[in-house]
Amino acid sequence: MSKIKIRRAYTEKGKDDGYCILVDRLWPRGIKKENLSYSWWPKDIAPSDKLRKSFDHNEDKFSDFKQSYKKELEDNDLKDEFLDKVKYQLNKHNVTFIYGAKDEEHNQAVVLKEWVEEKIN
Repeated sequence: MSKIKIRRAYTEKGKDDGYCILVDRLWPRGIKKENLSYSWWPKDIAPSDKLRKSFDHNEDKFSDFKQSYKKELEDNDLKDEFLDKVKYQLNKHNVTFIYGAKDEEHNQAVVLKEWVEEKIN
């Protein structure tokens, strides 16, 4: 069974990463475009600039960020296309959400993975 994985943009692609989606609104700092292996970059699925800046990767704000980001996802025009593409790719192989944040537990990829899994299961 294929699954959704998450991986920092600064770590090497794994053999079982499958279809890789960059889920940041901004390009990961310090990485050349030709050095990041990804299949799709839907910038508009990422948190809004306002939400991203208010969260500022502060672990204490993660609960509020998570709730606000899930609301943004529900209202996002790209929501259906994103979910359809992830479901389609999962039928063939794993899907990996790539993100640039240093904190591996408190970031938008963690929230997005949870939200997608709620929607497709």
